[in-house]
Amino acid sequence: MSADNSRPPARFGTQLGVAPGNVPVFSSDYDSADKETLPNRHAYRSYVDGVFMGYKWQCVELARRWLYLNYGYIFDDIAMAYDIFRLRSVRRLHDNAELPLRSFRNGAHRPPERGCLLIWNEGGEFDVTGHVAIVTEVRVDCLRCVEQNVGHHVWDEDQDYSRELPMRRDDEGGYWVSCTFPTTSILGWVIQTEDAEHAETILDPDPQLFALKARSLTDTLTIPTHWLDEKRASEAAYVHMMGGHRLSSREKDQRRYLCLSETAFREIKRATNELHALFMHATDYVLQDDALLERFNIPRILWPRIHRSWDNRRNHMITGRFDFTVSERGVKLYEYNADSASCYMEAGCIQQKWAQAAGLTMGRDAGARLSAALTHAWAASHVDGTLHIMQDNDPEETYHALYMKDAMDAAGVRVKIIKGLTGLHWDEAGRVADEDGEPIRWVWKTWAWETALDQLRAECEEGSARTLKGGGRPGAPRLVDVLLDPEVMVFEPLWTLITSNKAMLPILWLLFPKHPYLLDSRYQLTDELRASGYVTKPIAGRAGANISLFDQDNALMKETHGRFEQQNQIYQALFRLPDIDGDNVQVCTFSVDGSYAGACARVDSSLVITTQSDLLALRIVGDDDFLCD
Repeated sequence: MSADNSRPPARFGTQLGVAPGNVPVFSSDYDSADKETLPNRHAYRSYVDGVFMGYKWQCVELARRWLYLNYGYIFDDIAMAYDIFRLRSVRRLHDNAELPLRSFRNGAHRPPERGCLLIWNEGGEFDVTGHVAIVTEVRVDCLRCVEQNVGHHVWDEDQDYSRELPMRRDDEGGYWVSCTFPTTSILGWVIQTEDAEHAETILDPDPQLFALKARSLTDTLTIPTHWLDEKRASEAAYVHMMGGHRLSSREKDQRRYLCLSETAFREIKRATNELHALFMHATDYVLQDDALLERFNIPRILWPRIHRSWDNRRNHMITGRFDFTVSERGVKLYEYNADSASCYMEAGCIQQKWAQAAGLTMGRDAGARLSAALTHAWAASHVDGTLHIMQDNDPEETYHALYMKDAMDAAGVRVKIIKGLTGLHWDEAGRVADEDGEPIRWVWKTWAWETALDQLRAECEEGSARTLKGGGRPGAPRLVDVLLDPEVMVFEPLWTLITSNKAMLPILWLLFPKHPYLLDSRYQLTDELRASGYVTKPIAGRAGANISLFDQDNALMKETHGRFEQQNQIYQALFRLPDIDGDNVQVCTFSVDGSYAGACARVDSSLVITTQSDLLALRIVGDDDFLCD
């Protein structure tokens, strides 16, 4: 972000000035970052005394660093800057003591003070993330603050602040701070103090707001026979797959839908954003330790490629899907499908069209933003040639690929779809080319990376690794020849093999023990897991295959079968899905460019959600209406 377009921004990492307390403030103009001094993602991590402060040089990083250097405490990791307003404590590093935080909404009767955190709402200049600054001086009619990621310009001589913001006091004694950007608003300020007078009372929400509700269309609402647009290739393919215009496969589900309260919606949005950040942190952690990477059962010959994939900041992740259980007991994560997830079209298109066709006005569509978010992500993806969609010749993958193509088309990306490996051949330069002779340079795939790895593992067992020796080998190109070609950029990138692997779950529990969104997960079965009941999962499984559930008496409750029985397993605490009208309900959320973008719900009479499970429209309903309904 830049507050002054009249001057060119200072190069990334340039010291803009020094804040009170002798804390330097840096430019975060990422476009000018030096690839020599910042060769990989890890280089963008900021540490002081071995303590992680955040990512260079974002607003949260400065806030945490300033507090640490001046007061010796930091606040916990948060996904978005506005989440700081909900924190209740900071941690003093020298004795690990927790000190209370109090939040004061803009207009509160306690004014900001030096050293407090000024918090912005999301929106406008601070869309999605919100913003945080440190107040360094309070005057009668204004305050001064220091911040990063706003105005990448060197301060004037003798200046020790980033911006000066107007402040006034109203007739009732409330203090109001205004932002210099007209499209933004200040949420309030956060002070480390024991005194709670005038502070926001931050209560845990009513558990009943997390109890999903199943509803049916009233008798006055009629769903027409045809409600999808078969002139659109994606919708025509979906109708073909489903055998008609329907959201759900079971007859009993044709008029059913699910309601999620506004409070629960905010929580799954927050969980999606926070967990994505934690998974990125954990992915970097794994890639710094070969002993941990060994846990992921990835051929060693591929490790250097994974490191290069992670280190290449352009090789970023477009989207993934989180699987949650949401109930009165809270929000808990089962896993992150960061590689080749499904249900995008159902969430971003079909459930909304079903509700519109039925005339359903209760609540709003939980997937309304997903298509636009995908388009925005593809527009920012740096694809500068033809993007080849590679899919299996499967009806579900066909409509999934066509839906993603809709987003790519809207983003102005040129797209070709390849079903199976039809038409692929080696060109004269030894590159894999499509049937038109165009070399493949950019790929988005519906295939899982594990499918390609199975080919590589077979080669390693044979004592050869032809795949990594370059192109032009005898025979037609295989999937692995395309996806592991160093000249081909693949979405989702190779490093998502780490992020989406279930071996990540015990590492997250190690790094963030007792985290409210995580379930106890281990590599070995512990007495604690036996006591709670547990689930076994293959580390690279998909679609609910090869999962077993055991209760507190070690009795098998449910098991599924599939092709992952030879994979190593992890153990996760049993935390059952809520049973609603005889169906187990799982909430899926979608992260696009690292931020929440939409949600849907899967249902099944089985304890395990699989690729055959049904999908119901998910509607977000205001808290009062939700509780009264």
